[in-house]
Amino acid sequence: MSTRQPATEEAEPGEASGPPPAGPAFRRPPWARWSTWAAWGRRWREQHPRGARNLSVTLTVLAAALVVAALVMPDSLVRLEPRAFLRLPAEAVVGAAVLLALPRRPRVAVAAVSGVLLGVTTVLKALDMGFGQYLGRRFDVILDWSLFGDAESYLEDSLGRTTTLAAVAGVIALVLLLLVLLALSVVRLSGLLARHPGTATRGTLVAGVVWITCSSLGIQVAGVPLAADGTATALQDQARRISDTLHDEAEFRKVARVDAFGGTPGSQLVPALRGKDMIFTFIESYGRSAIEDPVMAPGVDRTLDVRTKALARAGFHAKSGWLTSATYGGSSWLGHSTTMSGLWVSNQQRYRTVMASDHMSLTDAFRKTGAFDTVGVMPGVQKGWPEQKWYGLDKVYNAFELGYRGPKFSWSTMPDQYALQQYQERVHSKRPAAGRSRMSLLILTSSHQPWAPIPKMVDWDRLGDGSVFKGIEAAGDKPEDVIADTTRSREEYGKSVQYSVTALTEWLERYGSKDTVLVFLGDHQPIARVSGNHASRDVPVSVVAKDPKVLDRIADWGWTDGLRPAHDAPVWKMSAFRDKFLTAYGSTPHPRTD
Repeated sequence: MSTRQPATEEAEPGEASGPPPAGPAFRRPPWARWSTWAAWGRRWREQHPRGARNLSVTLTVLAAALVVAALVMPDSLVRLEPRAFLRLPAEAVVGAAVLLALPRRPRVAVAAVSGVLLGVTTVLKALDMGFGQYLGRRFDVILDWSLFGDAESYLEDSLGRTTTLAAVAGVIALVLLLLVLLALSVVRLSGLLARHPGTATRGTLVAGVVWITCSSLGIQVAGVPLAADGTATALQDQARRISDTLHDEAEFRKVARVDAFGGTPGSQLVPALRGKDMIFTFIESYGRSAIEDPVMAPGVDRTLDVRTKALARAGFHAKSGWLTSATYGGSSWLGHSTTMSGLWVSNQQRYRTVMASDHMSLTDAFRKTGAFDTVGVMPGVQKGWPEQKWYGLDKVYNAFELGYRGPKFSWSTMPDQYALQQYQERVHSKRPAAGRSRMSLLILTSSHQPWAPIPKMVDWDRLGDGSVFKGIEAAGDKPEDVIADTTRSREEYGKSVQYSVTALTEWLERYGSKDTVLVFLGDHQPIARVSGNHASRDVPVSVVAKDPKVLDRIADWGWTDGLRPAHDAPVWKMSAFRDKFLTAYGSTPHPRTD
């Protein structure tokens, strides 16, 4: 006779049939806990069949909506509108056909991998949107990862460390969640196809015929083609961009080796500027939109006209034109290096190539003459700057070497007026070495986004160590308020350009001499949210001098008199400026092609 007691309830698979072993060290393995949840789920479905069915249908619909939305999602903010999602994706039809043909285990694996890849593609589309809005181009999966560090620094300077850390953590969590949800969604839909193979096969065939018909006939819904293949196209574009990037590296190295003035002796470089006080200045985000956009232009144009007249009273005259920048919305260093190298430096890879080369910069041309001391004032540089060597600068003053004790204005470390005054006190007021002149490179920062708060002009004699700006900064707009409002961003951008132009030209009026020659220009247009989605890449450029011979040298350029270039003034690529400038001021070409 058996002494075994009958079980009162059959244990669920994976559950222990008796109490767990005694002892504080016992831990249930993860698979046991998962089995417990699975068992609980089965019991809940048995007890609530209607609720379970409704929940299942809801999850399936949400999974299908998420997958379709990811497949038809555009890669440009301009096309991101509701009607863009009313499309039939070819990838869904092909994917359904493939999953129907696979056995269970390969089907689940393929579905999970496909979901993750779809998630990655969706993230790349989102990055294309962001880069298109801020930099006027698509995301480069090879070159652009380094820019995320710069973006984080910009956010920290603008919004604070806590907000930035929260934003970064939120973005990372959102990306991971998207990958997981899309993988689970595709797996769920693949299971639905497997449970209803006949219906799924017929539906896939019908969807395929509909897609082919709509594609052939160009059928549209609300002005958007019904047949979509955006994800496949996006992947093809990414593959092409990767190939182009890899090919461009080798080709650009060849281009960088060619230099029309690379072999020119120093004695034959810029002879018409010997004895001049030469200054090159970049104004951050000073673009064509500032002069021609109906929101920003009235204030900026008025400032340019007023400052043109003020300079004329001081004996200075100007000519202005347009340059097409190699960058847009950001990456200012690409604009700086394009102007100074005469090469089209449109990405980080090209920039690294140029900085590692001995291709002559425009600033280095002055150093090579042996007749100029060369100096840079870089209030935006807050770390080591090895580029100093390529630029040919004997001395560089960074943000920590200008004695500023006032507040930062968001990203900008100090107001332009203060940086210019420090340039005057530390550099411009000092006499160069005997028999030499000076060439200076200044990069101003007050018109850098987010354009809040914006400095105000103060009496030049009251600048001191910059503490005078504390009240101005405290009373200014908060960056987060301006960033969130497109109209205010455009208005404040215009005001920041007015401030920078005023500070620079007042400095010139106050401290410039009969030998001073000032070339100032923008590095790029502001972001698309401010300049518009179809704005050009043009930036204004001006040459200002007292000596009429300086402007006579560029009379054949066709530039406009004054600081405001006419709408139809000549437009050159920014990379053309170096050679045109060197030629105009008497340099003799001696090409180098090593």
